Amino acid sequence: MQADRRTRLNPEQRRAQLVSIGVASLADHPLESLTMEYLSAEAGVSRGLLFHYFVSKKGLHREVVRTARDSMLRATKPSADLPPDDRLRDTLERIVRFVRDHRGTFYSLVRGVASGDTEVRDVVDQARALQAQRVIDVLLELGFTDSDLLRIAMRSWVAFVEEILVESALNTEMPSAEIVAILERSAKAIAASIAPPD
Repeated sequence: MQADRRTRLNPEQRRAQLVSIGVASLADHPLESLTMEYLSAEAGVSRGLLFHYFVSKKGLHREVVRTARDSMLRATKPSADLPPDDRLRDTLERIVRFVRDHRGTFYSLVRGVASGDTEVRDVVDQARALQAQRVIDVLLELGFTDSDLLRIAMRSWVAFVEEILVESALNTEMPSAEIVAILERSAKAIAASIAPPD
């Protein structure tokens, strides 16, 4: 839906509006199809204004991906008041819910690493690193030993999780509880497999 051209917004509000329209477009279109022309038509503003705010299509993509990433991280933030096992399960449940509620956004995020823009890839990688750290924190509370290998394994687990979510949460009607159980078991199994012997 096109924005009202007569609406007066200050620069910060206008920029936020434009980014919001860009994020909303991810529900139905891949990131690559988000062009200055499309956003100009959707927002009812000139292309010149878009270049003023974002400089280039790549700049627009970075801001849209950054905003989408932050939205996902807020929606999946662990509940600090829960014990470790429950916190991990709760976080995974909210991740699956986010993926199913924001299919296009999630798909664009996990495929953002394929972008030719290193800054877009960095934005996505930051999200992956934070999600891995959240799981590492739980595993350490559960008694697993911290190590470089554990950290490498959990970063790799995040990539595995993304594929599981694309293939199950996006492409099947598999019950969310079943997906959560697979993800929870796999994280603990990987951690256990690299734990030093007693």
